Amino acid sequence: MNEYLDCVTLGDCFEHLPRLADDSLHCFVSDIPYGIGADTWDVLHANTNSALLGQSPAQVGKTAFKWRGKSIRGWSAADRNIPHEYQAWCEQWATAVYPKLKEGVSLFIFCARRTLHRALVALEDSGFLLRDILVWEKPNAHHRAQRLSGILEKRGEPLQAEKWQGWRLGNLAPTWEPIAWFFKPYQHTITDVVLQNEVGALNIAEAQVEGKSPSNILRFWFAPTEKRVHEMQKPVALLEFLIRLTTREGHTVLDPFMGSGSTAIACRNLNRHFIGFEIDPQNVALANQRLAVPSESSATDTPRHLPFLP
Repeated sequence: MNEYLDCVTLGDCFEHLPRLADDSLHCFVSDIPYGIGADTWDVLHANTNSALLGQSPAQVGKTAFKWRGKSIRGWSAADRNIPHEYQAWCEQWATAVYPKLKEGVSLFIFCARRTLHRALVALEDSGFLLRDILVWEKPNAHHRAQRLSGILEKRGEPLQAEKWQGWRLGNLAPTWEPIAWFFKPYQHTITDVVLQNEVGALNIAEAQVEGKSPSNILRFWFAPTEKRVHEMQKPVALLEFLIRLTTREGHTVLDPFMGSGSTAIACRNLNRHFIGFEIDPQNVALANQRLAVPSESSATDTPRHLPFLP
């Protein structure tokens, strides 16, 4: 396992996970692919229908909403099978991860609201137990909702356009994301697990928010020095919070979908070890570039919790 320690390894996690020692890791934190077709790496199904994965001219070169997509309910049996394929993929990696974690270890995964339930069932079927669903609340988010009146005007239907003034097609602004918090079951009491594995308890003293115990609604954002290099990037301060809450210095955190390396930076800032796998060479290069800058996104240059709600 030492070959993987404190480095971002290029490769498919399914190839490398079996090489990790069983019962050796103290935490799992990962922004896993959501299975919603955000980019090529997020297409986790066999459906190659061009209407599903195509682009409109307005989407070319954009960092979000890259695929045209279709209605959420789908148009065919293959479309409707996409959520099942995503669930099977989640269960595949979760089953490989399970024996590598110590009993009592916390596992945090960022999820999409639309596919969250599939990830929950997959991880429960893999043996993990759900502790909570945390809410990561953001001050802003990508949002696209077309004016219905504008669409009708282009169709040459002015009366209908007037009738539907103020209406839009799309969703409400997605200003929160779920973080599913699981743990690996243990045979004895939680106190026994803490004494044996040094996991299972919560470091409330180090994770306080404005002098109070934290809640399951988290309001973190990017530090001024934190470069935004990945369309799905998460704030280092948020990852630091999860790691600080559930681990001690010297512990090892696993992230098999490392992306641009934010989990690795959070571990480095908190004196934790990390093991990370990433299948995209560009992302591995980005992660290593960020890790080479000691001052980026340090734990001291940003508020830990942003009170942007009254």
